[in-house]
Amino acid sequence: MAERSLIALGWSDHFDDQIEDAAFVNTPPARISDINRKQISAFSAHGEMTLDLPPTMSAGDLTVGDWILTDPETNRVLSVLDRHTLLQRQSAGAGITRQLISANVDTLMIVSSCNDDFNLARLERYLILAESNDTQPLIVLTKIDLTDDAESYRQKAEALSPDVQAIAINSKDPASLDQLSPWVKAGKTAALVGSSGVGKSTILSGLTGIKVATQGIREDDSKGRHTTTARSLRPALAGGWLIDTPGVRSLGLGESDEGLERVFSDLAEIARGCKFSDCKHESEPKCAINAAIAAGTIDPVRVERWKKLLRENEQNSETIAKERERLSNLGKRSKSYAKKKRRDASRDWDG
Repeated sequence: MAERSLIALGWSDHFDDQIEDAAFVNTPPARISDINRKQISAFSAHGEMTLDLPPTMSAGDLTVGDWILTDPETNRVLSVLDRHTLLQRQSAGAGITRQLISANVDTLMIVSSCNDDFNLARLERYLILAESNDTQPLIVLTKIDLTDDAESYRQKAEALSPDVQAIAINSKDPASLDQLSPWVKAGKTAALVGSSGVGKSTILSGLTGIKVATQGIREDDSKGRHTTTARSLRPALAGGWLIDTPGVRSLGLGESDEGLERVFSDLAEIARGCKFSDCKHESEPKCAINAAIAAGTIDPVRVERWKKLLRENEQNSETIAKERERLSNLGKRSKSYAKKKRRDASRDWDG
């Protein structure tokens, strides 16, 4: 069984089931806190440690929050345990390349400020990211001291999905910030995501007690200056863990069928009443979505965002399917070539 200190780090039965009891001594588990090109920093039952990566592993194979097994003799990472959750986004460009954001996260704190940064379409993308990975989403609205109508921002955020919760805070006020403590209590991990300048670093400082450099927002467009440059796992004052991530203004999604279904569950339910199962909700006859728009029961602007995401998801799924087929065919050709080489070598030996 895991030591109590590992449980405090976020260890659970999910990881306990993957290793034998002897592994706790022979290959001690640790949790990644920082990643560099050839080394990683991690927390273990015995404190902080720095480990080298083996030749067979690259930094891109790991992410902050991962649980790993270590080799005390070589001071290297041995393997990565199967993740409970994995947050990742599609990298810019073609193909199916993914950028890992964080692993083994219980709550995704989606941070937006009550100013021009507030963007419903971007918030929906983060909600889909969370729901696609069985991670609880929590929308955190900051800079409420700069607006007289913070409640309207909160209501708009919660209206994005039937199950989402939104909290409006002044991250510079300890009493207001304390509203987030339940999500970073002992054994729990939360990750902060959002654009630069929305107050993620201030939240990190307040919840962990670690001073983090912050920069203000530009007055001309309310957009933030980039502060955090790398992901990190830090202990929270409430006993849990908090992952900070660099600010991004665009979030590419991969295959997100389940996330789309959950975030737009109300629209998906209405769409089941369409005459055609492949209805695009454009000009098809007996479209339940268009009927609901005409009746004024759903927001047509939200429907357009949903349709755009559905199209993007369909394109991504086709691209991923083609790439998988290409790699499968490449693998088959490689195996066939290797088999032919072995056969030819056998004939030469017999001759």
